[in-house]
Amino acid sequence: MTTATVNTKKKSFTTFQMALIAVMAAITCILGPLSIPIPVSPVPISLTNLAIYLTVCLLGWKFGTISYLIYLLIGIAGLPVFSGFSSGFAKLLGPTGGYLIGFIPMAIICGFAFEKFSNRGMQIAGLAIGTIVAYIFGTAWLAIEAHLTFYQALLAGVIPYIPGDLVKIILVVLVGPIVKKRLQSAGLLL
Repeated sequence: MTTATVNTKKKSFTTFQMALIAVMAAITCILGPLSIPIPVSPVPISLTNLAIYLTVCLLGWKFGTISYLIYLLIGIAGLPVFSGFSSGFAKLLGPTGGYLIGFIPMAIICGFAFEKFSNRGMQIAGLAIGTIVAYIFGTAWLAIEAHLTFYQALLAGVIPYIPGDLVKIILVVLVGPIVKKRLQSAGLLL
């Protein structure tokens, strides 16, 4: 194999990975705005974390996190991809900004759980830990932004969401690996 052939293969692999990252960022852009406001909290129920769980399951922590960062930049740039079809840098300064930032370490932790563990229990634990980290970022910022105590912010921004987030975690742990294997066998994932 010549050097030119090796470089071509590396480039096509990179292009393929970029395409996968872009597709998953697009899926996050589709699911992210879908939200249900709840009366007890300024934080709506969102599908953003479901999209992140699925992305890191399929792409791993590195490319999954890059995909989320692209989604975040698209929203900051002004496209309405955040919950409730909102956008802009001001969204980071609002009540849900901490969650948007907290999804970055969540993607890393959750992706690591999928990459390192094939045991579903360990994957669920990893996704739960990643989600708790996102909750900490979100709760801390909600408390600051809304002038609440940490406990009040926890009651408003975390407690109502735990059952739904557990369902999302279990769904992705059960279905995600099946989807990944089918995409790999079809040659759509590496």
